[in-house]
This record gives sequence, C-alpha cells and structure tokens, in this order.
Amino acid sequence: MIRVLTWNLFHGRDAPPEPGLGGLSARVRAETERGNTHLQVSGDLSSEFHSLIADTPWEICLLQECPPRWRRSLERSCGAESFEARTSRNWFGPLSGALAKRRPDLIASWEGGSNLILTRGAAGGIVASESVMLTRVPERRRLALARTDCGLVVGCLHLSTDRQQALRESLLAATATDGWARGAPALLGGDFNLRTGESSAYETLALLGFEGAISGSIDQLLVSGAGSEPAMRWREVEREVIVDDLALRLSDHAPVSRVIHLDRPSTGA
Repeated sequence: MIRVLTWNLFHGRDAPPEPGLGGLSARVRAETERGNTHLQVSGDLSSEFHSLIADTPWEICLLQECPPRWRRSLERSCGAESFEARTSRNWFGPLSGALAKRRPDLIASWEGGSNLILTRGAAGGIVASESVMLTRVPERRRLALARTDCGLVVGCLHLSTDRQQALRESLLAATATDGWARGAPALLGGDFNLRTGESSAYETLALLGFEGAISGSIDQLLVSGAGSEPAMRWREVEREVIVDDLALRLSDHAPVSRVIHLDRPSTGA
C-alpha cells in the first residue's frame, strides 16, 4: 500500500475565505489581520506548512508552487528524499527568496516555484529522475519524473491556465510518464488546471491508462497499471491551523490523497 498526497502550496501563503482580508497595506507591512472566523497572515508560514506536510501519512508527496528554498527543509522535516523541477519566475534566486520569506503576499508567485516529489517509507528512495519541458510559453511548465524503489513511476505537474494549452501539456506529460514506466505502475498527479466536464482531457488520459479523476477538481492523482482506492479531496478545515481561536487556512488549494495498491491490477475508473 502506497499513500499519495498532492498539494499546490500557493507559494507558502494562506487564503482565508473571508472577504476584506489581505489588503495592500497588510501585505506591505506583513501584518496579521483578524476576521470573524479566519486570520490573514502576511508573513512566513513555512513552519505551519512543514508541520502539516510532515505529519500527514504518506509515502509519496507531490507539491506544486513549492518555494525552491523549502526543498531541503522539507526533506529534513519529512525524513524524505526529493526531486525538484523548477518552473517559472526563478530569476533572482536568493534575493527573491529572502523577500518572499519576509513579504510572501507582496511578492507572491514572483519568488519562483517548483514541482517537488518527496518519497519516504514503503515507497523507498528515488532511483532515477528527469525533468521534462512541457512548454516555455506563456510560462515555463515542467514535469518532474521519478522512479521509486517500490517500482512506481511518478509524474508531478502544474499545467497552464489556458484550457487548450493545458490539454496539450497533459498529453505530453502522460506520454512521458507512460514512456518512463514501460508497463510498470505509474502515477500522474498535481494541478491540472482542468476540471472534469470542462475539457476532454481526462477522457483522453484514461485512454492512455491514467484513470480516477475527481469530479470538479483541478487537483488530481491519476493512476495507471495498479489498483487504487478513490482519490479524496480534503475538506477545507483539514488544511486549517487554529491560532488564537481563529482559523489559518493554508493555500488556496485543498490537498488530494489516494491509496495505491501495487499488488493489485488496475480495474479501471
């Protein structure tokens, strides 16, 4: 049994549901704002993200919009190995990272991001890895590919926001992952920026063997060549931390989890 988690980290920021929080002044001053039910924290939340990720049961974790400066600290806190594919806006390195640590809501995605694969426990280590370019325009999108000790091939992606572009990228990613797997069980997960019913992408990906899309979600864990339980999208409260009787909601995406059974054949979606 391999437990898998995927999560778009929103560049390490929080996303309270209350309107009116997170104004420009608070972002510039890195102030914490209090609403009726939630906080807006315009400051460093690496500890909160690291704790939630490390304490969640998983053997494979796929992260998108992950600050590159977090890679080594996530390895340590999770007791994991990792492979990273840097995506867009990674231009100013330590300078943008330092600003993002102090004013994350001000710099936002301009810190630069990455797709990060973490493995631990029964998944074993990463025995081979590769970064595959999906597109360079309008922004660079790269697939992180890894082969694990347990025999599962893993692809982690974050596709473009344009639907037709995302469809093309999803097919490239699925083809690359399937080619790497060469008949072995494979997983393709991350932020597809495509919802079921809005695109033919998931029907096409199912023809390539990648099945199990969650209805209405852009965050997916698709499995090929292995048995699995249905993917589950977390409830909003499951990614919240209580601070001074108010909720701090991490990221603007909910994590998605799935259990894969490598000893069982795929039965379809």
